[in-house]
Amino acid sequence: GMSTVQEVIAAVHMGMKVFAMSVITDIGIREEENVITHEEVLQAAKEAEPKLTLVFQRLIEVL
Repeated sequence: GMSTVQEVIAAVHMGMKVFAMSVITDIGIREEENVITHEEVLQAAKEAEPKLTLVFQRLIEVL
């Protein structure tokens, strides 16, 4: 996610067609009352995985 734009720019510069998708697992607010643990980030990714799998399966079907 954090490097997606730079990676897409580099890939397009090399003539590649690009599809990118990111998942937000941490809203990035750094306040004492909003401490995000590594376990919470992993849980957010785990919850997003089935949805992303479906998106990619459907995308591959139409390619």
